[in-house]
Amino acid sequence: MDMDEDGTVFTAARVATMVPGNAPYGLLEDAAFAVSDGWIVWLGPEAALPAHLQSWPRTEFGDTLVTPALIDAHTHIVHGGNRAREFALRLEGASYAAIARAGGGILSTVEATRQASVDGLVAAALPRLDALLDEGVATIEVKSGYGLDLETERRMLVAARHMAEHRAVRVRTSFLGAHALPPEFQGEADRYIDFVVKDVLPALADDGLIDAVDGFLETIAFDAAQIERVFQAAVDLGLPVKLHADQLSDGGGGVLAARFNALSADHLEYLNPSGVAAMAAAGTVAMLLPGAYYTLRETRTPPVAALRAAGVPMAVATDCNPGSSPLTSLLLAMNMACTLFRLTPEEALAGTTRIAAKALGIDGEVGTLEVGKRADFAVYAVEDPAELSYRIGFNPLVDRFVGGLA
Repeated sequence: MDMDEDGTVFTAARVATMVPGNAPYGLLEDAAFAVSDGWIVWLGPEAALPAHLQSWPRTEFGDTLVTPALIDAHTHIVHGGNRAREFALRLEGASYAAIARAGGGILSTVEATRQASVDGLVAAALPRLDALLDEGVATIEVKSGYGLDLETERRMLVAARHMAEHRAVRVRTSFLGAHALPPEFQGEADRYIDFVVKDVLPALADDGLIDAVDGFLETIAFDAAQIERVFQAAVDLGLPVKLHADQLSDGGGGVLAARFNALSADHLEYLNPSGVAAMAAAGTVAMLLPGAYYTLRETRTPPVAALRAAGVPMAVATDCNPGSSPLTSLLLAMNMACTLFRLTPEEALAGTTRIAAKALGIDGEVGTLEVGKRADFAVYAVEDPAELSYRIGFNPLVDRFVGGLA
């Protein structure tokens, strides 16, 4: 980049760069950073601002905290309908698995989503997206998986891409065809997986609609052999994988995800020690989803202490979906991760910035504030970064910038 090119210098009382090092949160006091053409070209103490940047226009944030823009790295935000009735059923004692086996759960959302147009899916998703953006989110992952046929899966992924045309947000898509068994394939799971790997996945990959491939390994979904077939097809197409793993039972999901060098393994309440070790060796991110744990009133937490001890990076996301986590607040997810799973506030913020970027395979561009990264950042009216996890139902966002633009 030509350092003589004009840009903007931003100043704030504190900048949590989230770059690992000696300072908690990578914190810089009385900091400044220079942005040109959407990228950070200088960052450091304001007193050390180089002479050639002194004449650049300035934006002063005063007594605020600047962080990397937040990243919600696991959502099902594009879908039709809602499942409020199932919420009531669970309160009456029905389990998530029992509701699913009775034809509710994911399949009820499949029915509603199949009836929705691309425009309808976008219109329904935008208010949910806006709630996240209003807290400082600038990147979101969106999964398919409520179509379970070629055309509806395509509409979901197209709708996900279209959201970036309506809002200043970066969207990463995950194909989740192996989410549930659709009604037309009942009792024929292997035949459905054939359909996914031979017909649906290649077609959507050819359309350029897929950034990663996901699967649901669980007793109410697909077994390890079936997920392995999906993952192998993804690898053959040059696509990275991730996995809904070990949420309701120990299915060996952590080990399977690691064997395919998955970007992340998500949920992990029943992750076993072998899975922890395998994920550590593979560099697979542990994606913690406290919203689902809370909504389903689970009692077994992910093995956070073991993950921490093994050096497995931990991300935090909303898992925004109509059934098990109708959550559209990443700040609340951070609080839940601390309160329910015992993450530290620094781990929670890293989990929604630096580690979330790693879980999406985009940590070379976003997730920290440093030279060479995109200027995606959030400005909060707080003194201590821990306040972002500490407060409940309070949004301290002052402003949000994507590529250096508010």
